[in-house]
Amino acid sequence: MNERTFAPVDSIAVPRFAGPATFMRLPVIEDPALVDIAIFGVPWDGGTTNRPGPRHGPRQVRDMSGMIRRVHGVSKRSPYDLCKVADLGDAPTNPIDLHRSLDSIAAFADRIVQAGAVPLAIGGDHLSSLALLRAAARSGPVGMIHFDAHQDMADSYFGGLKYTHGTPFRRAIEEGLLDPRRVVQIGIRGSIYSTDDEQWTASQGIRVIPIEEADALGPDGVAAEARRVAGSGPTYLSFDIDSVDPAFAPGTGTPEVAGLLPREVNAILRGLKDVDLVAADVVEVSPPFDVGGGTALLAANIAFEILCLLADCVALRRDAGR
Repeated sequence: MNERTFAPVDSIAVPRFAGPATFMRLPVIEDPALVDIAIFGVPWDGGTTNRPGPRHGPRQVRDMSGMIRRVHGVSKRSPYDLCKVADLGDAPTNPIDLHRSLDSIAAFADRIVQAGAVPLAIGGDHLSSLALLRAAARSGPVGMIHFDAHQDMADSYFGGLKYTHGTPFRRAIEEGLLDPRRVVQIGIRGSIYSTDDEQWTASQGIRVIPIEEADALGPDGVAAEARRVAGSGPTYLSFDIDSVDPAFAPGTGTPEVAGLLPREVNAILRGLKDVDLVAADVVEVSPPFDVGGGTALLAANIAFEILCLLADCVALRRDAGR
């Protein structure tokens, strides 16, 4: 397979509505050793506690990602000129067995990491991030830049159940996957059940940037603070689509008003270019609540912004001989 194999289908030659739907119109391959960045779907919402549907997210994001062109509109660079990128299909999941799904998602992501490729997962609900972190942090705890309306640091739901899309990062800290002093959460807002989760998060040394502070800092300030907290070590990027205001992203399980605007998201993400990203995800797109596909289109564009960041990171590590 040559370099050209890992480029998207040319939409000037083949219309966007033609051919199989893959992430960014990239080829589908099975062997992660052939690529630098592996994009894959996580069609699973076994941790969802209210509005279901993220299991269908990867398919709709694939469809909408056909709108993405090769070259970034601001940097004028193409991630496909820096790295080999492909769609690795979907991680295997079990819709009726939560722990089997966590294990199979983690094993799929671990195969990518072991092959030397960088995972970019499209979910799926946010509990899937726990499985992905088990692969990304196999060599030690990582930092995290986390876009979300919610902290996802709850201890349990419904009488002591520990694994839901509201608990993944508390479990990740308990498992030693995250260094909480290198975790920053961006866009947190909305009503809460109690202050217990906030107090636990603060006790761990996690930096929270609620939406009110994000407004005051502005995108450049938020990006600078995220870079400061993440530092120079390996970092995971997790993007919950509900961090965006539901006027722009209604297709999600737990929408919260007064969120980030798409322009702000783009500016913050572009300000993270110096962070050593080792894996990433975009989660919680729920097509049943996404009339017209606008949420999935936004998620596809966010995934492209993240892909560009990952490509820069891969190129820098390659140049540095790491």
